[in-house]
Amino acid sequence: MKKIFILAIGLFITGVANAQSTDKAIRFGVKAGANYSNIIKDDGNNDFKTDYLVGYHAGVTLDIKLLENLAFTPELLYSTKGYKSTTTFGEFTQRTSFIDVPILASIKLAEGLNVVAGPQVSFLLSTDNKFENGFGAAQQTIVEDESDRFKKSLVGGVIGFRYDINSQFGINGRYALDFQKNNENGSSTTPEFKNQVFQLGLGIKF
Repeated sequence: MKKIFILAIGLFITGVANAQSTDKAIRFGVKAGANYSNIIKDDGNNDFKTDYLVGYHAGVTLDIKLLENLAFTPELLYSTKGYKSTTTFGEFTQRTSFIDVPILASIKLAEGLNVVAGPQVSFLLSTDNKFENGFGAAQQTIVEDESDRFKKSLVGGVIGFRYDINSQFGINGRYALDFQKNNENGSSTTPEFKNQVFQLGLGIKF
């Protein structure tokens, strides 16, 4: 996990260095918004239904202009994901915390409108499980560095849009999907699934 994390950060820093070593425009920014997440179940013990879970994301962005209508736009985000499952015994909620590193290309289609797409590496920080029914609630927080239940890093993909309201403010929406399962050996406590999340947010460039 540490090697992949260092590589992802290295790619982010390399983008900064390359941009600063040329005359191409470079802009830093921040972004934040809402997540609407669920899972895509795979093999294993997955005989249960799930619902979407509302979360959030926040982080920093980098916009490096390569061509008139093309930019390199890596990001570093803190993002919450997960799902809800309602049974006859109560409601189970699993909320996971990730550091996401999308390495994106931004293509300008029209004035202000851009399509963004590219790979993403996600690093699992913690998992919070909560079960509630009419008699009470039980909650468990797991620091994933101390657990082998789930994979600590996942490769996925991102596709979406960004609409620049003006030179500083923009609205963005996207869909992100993990290409890898959370755990190779599904069980009742660690079912196999892939994370998926819809995101809607606001960005500011400096």
